[in-house]
Order: sequence, then C-alpha cells, then structure tokens
Amino acid sequence: MGRHSPDRFLRGIRLDRDAIPSFDHYPFNLGVIRSLGKLDFHPKVSYIVGENGMGKSTLMESIAVAWGFNPEGGTRNFSFSTQSTHSDLHKYIRLVRGAHKPRDGFFFRAESYYNLATNIEELDREGSAGPRIIDSYGGKSLHEQSHGESFFAAFLHRFGGQGLYILDEPEAALSPLRQMAMLSRIHELVQKNSQFIISTHSPILMAYPDSIIYNLTPDGIETTTLEATDHYIIMKQFLNNKEKMLHELFDNL
Repeated sequence: MGRHSPDRFLRGIRLDRDAIPSFDHYPFNLGVIRSLGKLDFHPKVSYIVGENGMGKSTLMESIAVAWGFNPEGGTRNFSFSTQSTHSDLHKYIRLVRGAHKPRDGFFFRAESYYNLATNIEELDREGSAGPRIIDSYGGKSLHEQSHGESFFAAFLHRFGGQGLYILDEPEAALSPLRQMAMLSRIHELVQKNSQFIISTHSPILMAYPDSIIYNLTPDGIETTTLEATDHYIIMKQFLNNKEKMLHELFDNL
C-alpha cells in the first residue's frame, strides 16, 4: 500500500471577505458564510456535516467550481449545464494549494448525477478518436443501472487514485452495506495518495478515522467528532431505544 504524502492537493480555502459587496443576500447571508474566514482541510479526508439549510452544498459547490470542476459534477473536462443555479460564492473563494498537483479529480453531486450520466452518453454518441468515456465508469450505461449501482460504479471504476475527490452527499441511494464498501474504497484511494472532501449525513461514511469533521451551524463552523454529531447520537439513540423513541414520536402527533 502507498504512503500518503505529508503535503496535500488542497490545504484549505480562504474567503475574500473584503471583496464581498454585501452579506445581506444569499449565499453570503448564511451564518456559515458570514462567519467564514479560513477553512483548513485534512490531507486525507475532511467532512462537512450539518442540518439541511446550513449551506453544505453551497460551500461544497463553491470549492469545486473554484478548483475548476463543472458545477453539476464530473471531472474538470465536463462543461455541460442543465441549469445555471450555482451561486457566485466561488468568485470569493481563494484556494490554498499544496505543493503537488493531483493526477485525477472528480466532483460528485448526487442531485445532478443523472445529468452527468446523460452527458456521458451524448459525448460517446458523438464519438472521438479515444476510448469511450463510459469505459472508465465500468463500461455499462449508468442509466441502465440502479441509482446505487451507478453511483458505486463511479467510485469503483472512475476514481483512479492520486486525486482530489469532492463528494456532495455520496450516500444517496447507497445501502448501509454499500456505504461500508465505499468507506473501504475511500481508504484504498487514500492509500493511493488521494484527498477527499465529503459532505454527508451518514454516520457510516463519517467514520474514517484519519480525518477532520466540520459541523455547520447557524452560528458558523465548528470542529467536532463522529460521536458528537447529531447524526450519530440520534441514530444510536433510535437503534438502542427503538420502542421508546417510536412511542415518543407517535405520542406527539
């Protein structure tokens, strides 16, 4: 197994606060952005967690677009767009790059993965001198597989190592067993000198030991541990006290 470089591809980000015209409008009025100065990333795995509405996807998208990825996902070679709804936050994000450049990279967005799969088929139909794009995803049309199968096909076949992988809620459509398999795949790629930035609600995916977890709150960003996240606490309480939790939930109706 490879040994991870002490350096990293993306050391962190800085928000150019002085260039922002106003913090009164979206997305700059989000508590997370209003309080953001800098955010340092772990050389292996960094997690962005928190409740919906805190700005996780907005922040992830801005990092990916600032790096050069397509807002709807894919590699830096994809330029398709089905809707221009991404914010301007990326214009004010300053990347703090490491000394090394990745050989690979991918921005995974669960919500727009269907559009990515469609674009791959369109490009392959147009033809080129090189191999089909779908061959690097396992060779089988992503539309001819279930959501879970097509998601996992990208993680398994397309991610080659020595890459920067930005994943926005990759657990979507993945069973708990597949989430554990993905955690194993993340470890395999980390051993191949890869770096991950992952937004997730899954306590399973948050469990990678050599990592940092950032929790997004209405007041800003805090560092936390897996066991201190609401995702872990609530899931554990429910599984350990299912009958009591169901009774309390139904009594409140």
